[in-house]
Amino acid sequence: MDENLYDEFGNYIGPELGDDNSDDDDEELEEEWGDEKMDQEMEDDEDDVKQMDTGTFDDRDAVDVDNSQAIVLHEDKVYFPMSTDVYPEAEVLVEDEDTQPLETPIIAPVKNKQFMHVEKTLPQTTFNFKYLAGLMDHPNLIRNVALIGNLHHGKTSFMDLLVRETHVLDWSQTKNERYTDARFDEQKRKISIKAMPMSLVMQTLKGKSYLLNLMDTPGHVNFSDEQTAALRIADGAIVVIDAVEGVMAQTARGLRHAVEEQLPICVCLNKMDRLILELKLPPTDAYHKIHHTLEEVNTILEKCGYGQKISPERGNVVFASSTYGWLFTIESFSKIYADYHQNFDAKQFAKRLWGNVFLHKKKRVFRPKPESSKNKRTFTEFILEPLFKIHSYILGSEGKQLKSMLQDVGVQVKNEELLMDPKPLLKLCLTKFFGNAAGFVSMCVDQFPSPVEAARSKVRHTYSGELQIDAGRAMMTCDRKGPVMINIVKLYSRTDGEKFDAYGRILSGTVRVGTKVRVLGENYSLEDEEDMAVAEITKIWVFESRYRVEVNRATAGNWALFEGIDLSINKTATVVDEKGNQDACIFRPLRFNLVSCVKVAIEPINPSELPKMLDALRKVNKSYPLVSTKVEDSGEHTIIGTGELQLDCVLHDLRKMYGELEIRVADPVATFCETVIETSSLKCFAETPNKKNKLTMIAEPLEDGIARDIENETVRIGWDDKRIADFFQSKYNWDILAARSIWAFGPNSTGPNVLIDDTIASEIDKTRLSTVKQSIVQGFQWGTREGPLCNEPIRNVKFKLLDAAIAEEPMYRGGGQIIPTARRVAYSAFLLATPRLMEPNYFVEIQCPADCVAAIYNVLARRRGHVSASLPKAGTPLYTVHASIPVIDSFGFETDLRSHTEGKAFCQSFFDHWDIVPGDPLDKSIILKPLEPSPMEALAREFMVKTRRRKGLRENVSINRFFDDHMLLELAKQDADLQDYFQE
Repeated sequence: MDENLYDEFGNYIGPELGDDNSDDDDEELEEEWGDEKMDQEMEDDEDDVKQMDTGTFDDRDAVDVDNSQAIVLHEDKVYFPMSTDVYPEAEVLVEDEDTQPLETPIIAPVKNKQFMHVEKTLPQTTFNFKYLAGLMDHPNLIRNVALIGNLHHGKTSFMDLLVRETHVLDWSQTKNERYTDARFDEQKRKISIKAMPMSLVMQTLKGKSYLLNLMDTPGHVNFSDEQTAALRIADGAIVVIDAVEGVMAQTARGLRHAVEEQLPICVCLNKMDRLILELKLPPTDAYHKIHHTLEEVNTILEKCGYGQKISPERGNVVFASSTYGWLFTIESFSKIYADYHQNFDAKQFAKRLWGNVFLHKKKRVFRPKPESSKNKRTFTEFILEPLFKIHSYILGSEGKQLKSMLQDVGVQVKNEELLMDPKPLLKLCLTKFFGNAAGFVSMCVDQFPSPVEAARSKVRHTYSGELQIDAGRAMMTCDRKGPVMINIVKLYSRTDGEKFDAYGRILSGTVRVGTKVRVLGENYSLEDEEDMAVAEITKIWVFESRYRVEVNRATAGNWALFEGIDLSINKTATVVDEKGNQDACIFRPLRFNLVSCVKVAIEPINPSELPKMLDALRKVNKSYPLVSTKVEDSGEHTIIGTGELQLDCVLHDLRKMYGELEIRVADPVATFCETVIETSSLKCFAETPNKKNKLTMIAEPLEDGIARDIENETVRIGWDDKRIADFFQSKYNWDILAARSIWAFGPNSTGPNVLIDDTIASEIDKTRLSTVKQSIVQGFQWGTREGPLCNEPIRNVKFKLLDAAIAEEPMYRGGGQIIPTARRVAYSAFLLATPRLMEPNYFVEIQCPADCVAAIYNVLARRRGHVSASLPKAGTPLYTVHASIPVIDSFGFETDLRSHTEGKAFCQSFFDHWDIVPGDPLDKSIILKPLEPSPMEALAREFMVKTRRRKGLRENVSINRFFDDHMLLELAKQDADLQDYFQE
């Protein structure tokens, strides 16, 4: 080591520098080298520009540099590869601020939203889908049928029986598939929530094929609106009845509803196996049980004015056991005998298989009286006894003995099948014995009309317009070449809940994919075309519950599912051609036999999700026919439904299916109505704001029954004056002047309130009054829509217009002056007629053993309920209890009932009537104590105050808001009792 290179401290100092001459030489060399370097760099830059322009580079210019020993600063170190190196084609976005919420993952997982069972491909069927599409062009070979009935009476399992016959699927022998319960929550709850259709090609007893459009409807009373939608597009109704439970309340309501829709009715006595295996009735007693059930059906139908009788000999009764996979009519059963013996006429034999018909074996003739006491009715001897014997043999015999017996009746069973469990073996053997469902198909073909035959009555019942136009004549004949007329009755959501498709019946014309149509809403009229939209049908399907068969067109008489027209549809709609057919009107909106009287208030837990909740509410409103949503004055969003179960399903869809958000739900409450029990104590009048007009009015109660007739459309405001007058004169003994002076019903055309013009022609100018009639009617309907007590609808009130001073100049009597004044004077007359609150009441049907009846009385007594009837169910150990309970006290009643009866009692409740709440809602002397139940006489006051608080209104009601100041002083002089009302 050279010591000259280091100082005394060991620091490296390097070699000594040269002399001045060497420095000069170095400077000269450096200048020469610098000039050459600058020239070379300029040449390199020019080459680089040329290479950039041409896009080519010379590899010879690249110089390999070893950077492994280079010094790299800390901030320049690269520990991970850059994204541009790993993904050179990716786009890089640089954002200064993170706008994504913390609860949202940076890379969101892929969500597969699916809320119902869907077949991945078209399943294998016993018929060809092209053949099904071909049958759609022949309406005479189509039958449109709705299955209705009580909860758990076997409608869905009966549909399984038909689907099992026509679809080649991997079916379980031990449980019901519930094929038409396509939603996951339906399978979990084990009840149907939505009405689901199936279109099947099946054969009659003669071997002729027909297209059956069947609609499986929910049996729970809360979903009766689905039954209404199904009956609207059907040409016949099959009422499914449990052979043991018999006719229940919902069964009777379904029968009445079918009669109201003017549909022919057939009965399916399901669960016949329960008579044999559960009740263990002897065949003779089983006949009497069946006969009693059919008599109950006929009694109900007779009261409804239905002209035909339900009886097996007429061919409108089918017997079935959907659990064990068999069904028959007496005609199909007689055909089994005819095929076995081959020596008699099956039809003639079938006529003698029901009723008091006995076989005299010695003379071999049928007589209406028995030959001896041992003689049995033919239905018992030839149908029930063989049926009972087959059950007992299969369940009681084994091995070769059973196999030989089955071979005697024509049933071939394999040896390995004999090793099955008893119930699956019984199901297999009975299915093979009874064969296919040809007897059921023959009943539908014979008893129900085709779309062509039913078109005239269907159109007259559902269409609201004039029939003497092209569209009307085409619908009356089910003309496939006429203008397009489609009645949309339901909206079905996709499996992910994002979009809706419209389901309806084509009344006339041919609909093709790509057709431009006009969608007419429920509020459309020829005078007001606002509720109308133009849309294009992008797809057409035949809807089969769990799968869809796409077709390119559909003709008159068919049911079909349409894509592309749902955006402007809320509940129901009428679809017509875009061009032409301009005089077409709408089909009447669905008229339900149930009232929505339960409501809950909701709000999102995260306020920022309010828009998402509003969108979900719109979807819920489309999905459920009878559910409605409303925004109160306080800003809260309420959902109004028929009962707790329906609202529970709505909230499930809101949270999971349509909204995917968390919501806060208030306690359920009942809707109320407002009414009066006396005539207004004074003539009430109000002046318009410009002091140019004055209206005088009084209010009084309507006679019993009028409100029900108006709501049931027994009388319609659209009739001519003479027809309306004749109705009120003949049925309610109104005088001819009042009957001919009815202006309107309120709050709508079927509202339970009446406005009467009781002015005298000699005292006022009728011509001038007629110019403001429409404004007065609008004010009356506005007032009856939201009453003065707690903004609830007014019910059962007759408003009489006694006097009207109308300004001569038209500019002083416009709608802005008259409408609010008419509402104000209606409120004044209402408040001076002893106002009362009305609450809805449920009719409750409870089925239980005899030892639970006492506990039911105790549960009802605690909820202001009372029992109206308690009867034993014929042929069973059960009791049926009929009761009434206020809706506001019914929440949790079913759970309470089950806990007190150890789960033995089963109940169903539905709206029955409105009843006046005890007490005076305007009595300010009543003190409401928190957390204490109010006495009976304080209920009306409590309900009114709490309702007003919930809606953001002041607690007390005062007529100061509805009377002018000088009128208040005049009324105070006449009646000192009104002082309490004047105070806030």
